[in-house]
Amino acid sequence: MSPVFPMLTVLSMFYYMCLRRRARTATRGEMNSRRAIESNTRALPINVEIVQYAKEVLDFSSHYGSENSMSYTMWNLAGIPNVYPSSGDFTQTAVFRTYGTWWDRCPSARLPFKRTPSTFCSQDYVELAFEEPVYPTAVHILETYHPGAVVRILACSANPYSQNPPAEVRWEILWSEAPTKVNGPQARQFTPCIKQINFPTNLIRLEVNSSLLDYYTELDAVVLHGVKERPVLSLKTSMIDMNDIDEDEDEEKFDCGMDTLNKQFSIVTLREWPTNGYFDKLPYELIQLILSHLTVPDLCRLAQTCKLLYQHCCDPLQYIHLSLQPYWARINDTSLEYLQSRCTLLQWLNLSWTGNRGAISVSGFSRFLKVCGSELVRLELSCGHFLNETCLEVITEMCPNLQELNLSSCDKIPPQAFNHIAKVGSLKRLILYRTKVEQTALLSILNFCSELQHLSLGSCVMIEDYDLIASMMGAKCKKLRSLDLWRCKNITESGIAELASGCQLLEELDLGWCPTLQSSTGCFTNLARKLPNLQKLFLTANRSVCDTDIEELAANCTHLRQLDILGTRMVSPASLRKLLESCKDLSLLDVSFCSQIDNRVVLELNANFPNVFIKKSFTQ
Repeated sequence: MSPVFPMLTVLSMFYYMCLRRRARTATRGEMNSRRAIESNTRALPINVEIVQYAKEVLDFSSHYGSENSMSYTMWNLAGIPNVYPSSGDFTQTAVFRTYGTWWDRCPSARLPFKRTPSTFCSQDYVELAFEEPVYPTAVHILETYHPGAVVRILACSANPYSQNPPAEVRWEILWSEAPTKVNGPQARQFTPCIKQINFPTNLIRLEVNSSLLDYYTELDAVVLHGVKERPVLSLKTSMIDMNDIDEDEDEEKFDCGMDTLNKQFSIVTLREWPTNGYFDKLPYELIQLILSHLTVPDLCRLAQTCKLLYQHCCDPLQYIHLSLQPYWARINDTSLEYLQSRCTLLQWLNLSWTGNRGAISVSGFSRFLKVCGSELVRLELSCGHFLNETCLEVITEMCPNLQELNLSSCDKIPPQAFNHIAKVGSLKRLILYRTKVEQTALLSILNFCSELQHLSLGSCVMIEDYDLIASMMGAKCKKLRSLDLWRCKNITESGIAELASGCQLLEELDLGWCPTLQSSTGCFTNLARKLPNLQKLFLTANRSVCDTDIEELAANCTHLRQLDILGTRMVSPASLRKLLESCKDLSLLDVSFCSQIDNRVVLELNANFPNVFIKKSFTQ
């Protein structure tokens, strides 16, 4: 037979396959869009677009508001707009806890994890449920003040209202971009160009980065546009659905490639090369240094190239600091299992945002810590909703050297579970923001963890007597440097006096939205006189702060760098000038809604003190 015939046979088979795909795609198009084909006036199927606002806020990492109120909370994102198209600072919007880079410049700032991929810059998130699962065609985000914080939009395959959860929960990125600076704080409708996905969704997640903003971003509503049937390609352009050629091409993975993490960890068959080139001549330590600049997924990929690099990539020295937060959507029990042998020297671990919706089990987490927890010094578990009392018990038993523990927004942990933390006497940093810690457990922690230097109790609503807590801090926590009491409802001048007398090393104190503190009792004057090392002081929304308090700060707290007196009616421009002249390091001064400080005064102060960011918020 002529050699030409086999080639013709192959070409014929390929042509036949193309025709089959064309016919199959055409048939599917006819089924979904019969009317469009018959009329020959439409290229795409008639598929009515559904427009819906968020029905419910399912989860979020932080918010400015109170747990017992609607003002400035994430719950305002549910339903129709409350404010849009108006611009300004409104309590009916959703506001995250931080903005700018100020929180990275205060004594409580934490060191960043190395190896964080450049594509991951998210600082906060909120998850929204919608009534109807749809194939998204557009997402509109109504931003009413200082827009530009949203950096990523994701869709989830799980239906939060379904009685039958899927065996595998998938997240797909609809849109992602680095933080950008938006000129002006005015309201806008943000509608990025999103990609198509191959599953319907009614669970949308927004991730934000507020580092470039001059003030808190405010979101009013999120609108999801979508269709019930999966869109197909136009019949006028091509009848071949290119996604049919390779189903996996339709599923965009995270840039890090964490979807294949488990497979990469378990690779045992490696190529045999006669030589490893120049790598054979490099010192072991130098290769380790080079590899230390790679992300975790890159290490996994490199480990598949040859035995030499496999040895280096699996060396526990490469996993002393490990942050899995950037890959939160792909981390599960299997991932932790394959990481165990590499993390025997682990000192820093970041599992924030991971493990939700059953991805990490209590047993999987416990097994990992039993192998990798003995050297652990820092453990980040923010928004870890899989955590329960058993997990905290395992942490305290398996991590004897633990110094930093972050349980921020772990609101599923039962109150009694926090008693276990008292067993970790070496703790220096403890973050309990938005947790259900109760007074008895907290008193036990303060009694036994006398090495504490940084403590966050913001929005801990189950504590009954903050004066008693403050008294215990003053008696036991002499090394305390930063304290967050944001929105504690019942601390008085008595508790402040005990705190100031016993914790004189304090450099940072957040008393924002503490309504029971009154300047007339002398509590703020007492703070200024007894805490000369203060660098950050937030007295947000305390309308009793007066000129006397500001003058005491100017006289005694000359190292002050950040001061928030939003909402006071009793501070004059003259006292602010004294403060600015005395505190040479001051970089942030928030005088929003201070009735005596108008825009003219702010312009004057800005001109005379150009190194200070003076914030004056407004409402239209």
